[in-house]
Amino acid sequence: MDTLTNGGLAATSPRFRRKSSVMVDAIHDLPEKTAMAPAQLYSTESGRLFHSGRIIISTVGLPARGKTHTSVALARYLRWLGVTTRVFHLGDYRRATVGDGDDLPHDYFFVNASPSSVLLRSKILKKCREDILYFLNHENGQVAIYDAVNPVAAGRRALAHEFLKHGVQTLFIESACDDEKIIEENVRNVKISSPDYMGWDPNDAIKDYLRRVSAKIPHFETMEESDLNYVKMINAGERVMVNNCSFGYLSHRIVFYLLNLHIKSRQTYFARAGVASEEDFYKTDASLSEGGYDYAKKMADTLLRHRAEERQAIVDRDGSAPPLKPLSVWTSTRRRTTETAQYLKDRGFKVRQRSQMSQLNPGVCGKMSEGAIRREFPEEVAKHEEDPYHHRYPRAESYHDLAVRLEPVILELEREKNDLLIIAHESVLRVLYGYLMACNAADIPSLKFPRNEIIEVGSPAKDDPWPIATDPPQIIPASYNNETKRIRIPNLPEKIVPDSPEDIKIPVPLSGVVSPMPGIGTPQEPVEELTRADTANLQVPKN
Repeated sequence: MDTLTNGGLAATSPRFRRKSSVMVDAIHDLPEKTAMAPAQLYSTESGRLFHSGRIIISTVGLPARGKTHTSVALARYLRWLGVTTRVFHLGDYRRATVGDGDDLPHDYFFVNASPSSVLLRSKILKKCREDILYFLNHENGQVAIYDAVNPVAAGRRALAHEFLKHGVQTLFIESACDDEKIIEENVRNVKISSPDYMGWDPNDAIKDYLRRVSAKIPHFETMEESDLNYVKMINAGERVMVNNCSFGYLSHRIVFYLLNLHIKSRQTYFARAGVASEEDFYKTDASLSEGGYDYAKKMADTLLRHRAEERQAIVDRDGSAPPLKPLSVWTSTRRRTTETAQYLKDRGFKVRQRSQMSQLNPGVCGKMSEGAIRREFPEEVAKHEEDPYHHRYPRAESYHDLAVRLEPVILELEREKNDLLIIAHESVLRVLYGYLMACNAADIPSLKFPRNEIIEVGSPAKDDPWPIATDPPQIIPASYNNETKRIRIPNLPEKIVPDSPEDIKIPVPLSGVVSPMPGIGTPQEPVEELTRADTANLQVPKN
């Protein structure tokens, strides 16, 4: 296939990357073929679910309208359900072919480009589409998300016809936006973090990017083709239009998810509930102890101070900053979580209780010690150690059961536009964190949420370079991934942050002393980012 400018670039083609260059979020990693997804209900020999065949999801829209964010978010949800999904960013293929710098022709993004630029675009486009078909035909792929502008109706019809010849249905998703505030936020916080602008002055990068956008506006055709399947999302989900989309259950699930999605940035914080006044078995639902109330106050004060300091850092750097987003608080209905949130509620923050966020049910093992579980249920212990995610003890829930129970919460999580603090049991935090960070199901039971840390998940800051350990270094756009930070809660007594048990993975584990990425210890101040590079050579402690 003579589709790249030279054969040596084939090895760096996005289809050949078995690990993405995203340091924290695993959404671009390629899972093992035998791996089960967190909320996957069943498996088939083909790896395709819901009897829905194969689908191409193709984005449509001008730059800075949220296409990449939508692509990544949708891939996250579908992979959570167990659908073999991959995102093909056309921009990755361009960078793999011509690099990020001066090698790119100056008229590459313009409609009236020179013949050489048109030929280059055609080669890059052909390579991307070949990789999409390879994924669907030879890697048991079910949904391929084609992230590109696709500005012209004739081109969209040709694309749908081309894939239909291979037995693949096409669903277009248009991101339309006329809200200048949303566009400006996307440009400033996302687009100038692109590898295309590595080393640029931010203001120069913005001007250049807006020049690209202006060149496409006169030639862009919004979706009105009645013969195609499409969803049009207007102003970050304020209004949604659906046309056809009548080719199966999976397409309907996709549309339902998009009805809950928005593209505005948001930070999500995870915190443990405080310690109880008595031994907190599953059925007792004990209240907080005095130490638990002290923890609740220190946790809340730490979070509010961190948010204020982050905004002040932006003011010091840029001279001004938008006001802080409102903070919403979610808890389960159990006393420890609601009482942990009471301090914030008294300060005027909105607190919502969600019954689905109750901790994992340990069944008959709820009041048993680890040694007693080993003696009484040796066969169950062996099964649990072999597959701690899917195994359930007698009359108990598995992590998989918990993930299925939490799906309505996940959809509500996508709808939430405020910054969000989730206060819950460690088992619930593991599953929700696993969704946002695209964790493998097998890793979720081993995630640690020590009580002396708040875990923050969100898009990387626009001035964070996150260089990847390649030669030359790679820079990943902010819309490609989530990033995790840990916020230390100071002056907590050591007794409320106990070690994890050493000899068994019990159904409702105790607190650990390490952060969600296995092998990472609590950092010293200031707040430090979690990276996969930190964990590459470390052993995961037994739970």
